[in-house]
Amino acid sequence: MAVMIPGYKEDSVIIDVAKDALRQDYPQQCYDVIVIADSFTESTLSKLRELPIKVLEVSFENSTKSKSINKAFEQLPENYDLVVILDADNQMERTYLSQVNRQFDGKTKIVQTHRIAKNLNNNLAILDAISEEMNNHAFRKGHRVLGLSAALIGSGMAFEYKFFKDHMAKIKAIGGFDKELELKFTSEGEQISYLNSALVFDEKVQKSQVFTGQRRRWLSAQFLYFARSIGPAFLALLTKGNIDYFNKSIQMALMPRVLLIGLTFILALLSLLLNILPVPEWIMMWMYPGILFWQALFAMVVVAVIAAIPRKFYNFKTLQAVLSLPKGFLLMARSLISIGGANKKFIHTQHGQTN
Repeated sequence: MAVMIPGYKEDSVIIDVAKDALRQDYPQQCYDVIVIADSFTESTLSKLRELPIKVLEVSFENSTKSKSINKAFEQLPENYDLVVILDADNQMERTYLSQVNRQFDGKTKIVQTHRIAKNLNNNLAILDAISEEMNNHAFRKGHRVLGLSAALIGSGMAFEYKFFKDHMAKIKAIGGFDKELELKFTSEGEQISYLNSALVFDEKVQKSQVFTGQRRRWLSAQFLYFARSIGPAFLALLTKGNIDYFNKSIQMALMPRVLLIGLTFILALLSLLLNILPVPEWIMMWMYPGILFWQALFAMVVVAVIAAIPRKFYNFKTLQAVLSLPKGFLLMARSLISIGGANKKFIHTQHGQTN
């Protein structure tokens, strides 16, 4: 098994992550930890080479995760059965590789594992962690119950080695390569499995600037792939009954929850004010179908969000984080406004930074 850890300027976290990856209960002779080092310092590279891992140096004029992975495939032998993709800040639970190995039964080719928060040290990190767990519940566990493919996250993913290598060779994405992959997989009728018990700990964003850049990259990728896929996906639904592919395409157009909460709140408040204040009839027409509709819609959104929050987050820290939702709404709105061109250049999310 190959455990690939691509990283760009991740000197602050990569050594600890590489050491941690060697602590699996899976036999060490049965897997290789492969750090794909893009723009690391010589000091970091020297320390990595002291570990019983493979270090592959890569360099690009315009760096992307997909380029790093494809370059690694060019240098690695073909004697691996499986490949696991981690981010440079990810740490695996000790039984992770053993669980992943058992999941591949000859029919399974793609597995998304359960990524959870490594840190809950400020409001942004808590909101980010809650959002990820809601996605795990709805778009991974929930989708599998319905017989649909789970959503990929970009890390904590496992694949049949040759299958993934062949598909990655076709990926040219600058951002959101996981979105391009899941559209390719589902268009071909391949199912994406979900392994809820295999945990990967992921560092959550802690700074507003990092949050905005990360969400800008995600939103840009979503809308780009929605525009590219909706036509072919709808045609595949009509001609082949490929619900999975169509479902993935529609997911790309979904509004982020914090924006959905913010917009429905604004519309509910606006409809209430317009109902109270003396305003011309033509202005009231803009709030059709009326105050009760917008207030009910806002209430349903809030109830749905609360119901999807895992029980472990029902505490005082979460309440404090919820009070910062207006800030999250503004940051997300800023990301949405500035998505132009985000899919044309690499936007790096820095790790190992505390607020």
